[in-house]
Amino acid sequence: MEIYFSPEVITPHYQILNVVDSKNKAVGNLAILFNDKKLYVYGILEEEGVGADFKDLVTPYIKGLAKSNPETDILCCLYVGCKKIELKEDEEEKK
Repeated sequence: MEIYFSPEVITPHYQILNVVDSKNKAVGNLAILFNDKKLYVYGILEEEGVGADFKDLVTPYIKGLAKSNPETDILCCLYVGCKKIELKEDEEEKK
């Protein structure tokens, strides 16, 4: 199953994105809050079978947002089903 972002609300201070499948059914969401030098990211995906796709979708999106201010600290909490996933290897690449 392929998944995509479908913007729900985008403002200069925060973004709320639905995660949808190819049939436009919501299978999760991603909330991003911008605060000075911090970027807060919270996401949850209901379908465990596409956890790797979720990580592959979120990672470049967050990297792109972080490019606007290289000194931004990214605080991220992502879940697939009831399991937390880590983007640690990506955070290490940033340093």
